[in-house]
Amino acid sequence: MYKSIIRPLLFRFDPEKVHYFTFDSIRFINKIPGMPALFRAKYEVSDTRLEREVFGLKFKNPVGLAAGLDKDATLYRELFNCGFGFIEIGTLTPKPQPGNPKKRLFRLREDRALINRMGFNNGGVADAVERLKNNPKGKNHVLIGGNIGKNKITPNEDAVKDYEICFDALYDYVDYFVVNVSSPNTPNLRELQDKEPLTKLLQTLQNKNAAKPKQKPILLKIAPDLTDEQLLDIIDIVKTTAIAGVIATNTTISREGLQSENKSETGGLSGKPLAKRSTEVIRFLSEKSNKAFPIIGVGGIHTPEDAIEKLEAGASLIQLYTGFVYEGPALVKAINKKILAMNK
Repeated sequence: MYKSIIRPLLFRFDPEKVHYFTFDSIRFINKIPGMPALFRAKYEVSDTRLEREVFGLKFKNPVGLAAGLDKDATLYRELFNCGFGFIEIGTLTPKPQPGNPKKRLFRLREDRALINRMGFNNGGVADAVERLKNNPKGKNHVLIGGNIGKNKITPNEDAVKDYEICFDALYDYVDYFVVNVSSPNTPNLRELQDKEPLTKLLQTLQNKNAAKPKQKPILLKIAPDLTDEQLLDIIDIVKTTAIAGVIATNTTISREGLQSENKSETGGLSGKPLAKRSTEVIRFLSEKSNKAFPIIGVGGIHTPEDAIEKLEAGASLIQLYTGFVYEGPALVKAINKKILAMNK
């Protein structure tokens, strides 16, 4: 129904407006008595064989929602009802910011992809925290990752302070952290991926983490455009700072092989064209590190087979973003059923 009726209708309109319309619709539907349970019954696959324990956390299944869709933690419970094992919110910054000028989100239908140059648009970390306070503990808890970044106006030499502010604000309300230094849509942000500033940033957060009553896993989200030498640096940095793992990968600035008319738009490319490269990065990190740390695989997952490729390349968990937009929530269920079928 989604791919045959709903998606063709939604794809007739501006993608950013559709995003907000869809969020409002999902929120409204989930307020109807019985609808949350109906969503779970339709999309959730409940089986202990799907459970995963990764960096000290227990995931009910390995399929998560990537950061970028629910930036401000406005719909994490409703999206969790679509069968996900975990939800990653953000990217959040210390202060609210509007992001880049519109139009800033583009569909590439022929390529089954998106280009975005959103620019960390969000209401600020304090605003998100107020909603995260409603996430219950215990059986009905939604496992949440907090993706954090810096404000656009913050110079790189002061970036560490922004990440510290977000870390402190979110510490009591998220289950793990993701340090985002790999978005191509904030000027000069990717310079923080260089070995020296990245080591300093991660070590500072780890020092804060060590001072807390209970340490939370800290992960690093990296770009798919890194060279092999830079990826070896990432492995070394993970070892040096003892962070929990890596998310591979963010969007790419490459436009190789694209067919759609919007292919020349600036911003980060996500979706099917990213599938091969993100899997290559996962395999490289896994093999060269001798599986020394967990990897969350994301990028171009549109089918259960795409998900299996990521897992076989070395990912412990996977995340959806563009594939969820194009394929709908049935993709989550299909992936989990495929994993079960392969584990018989």
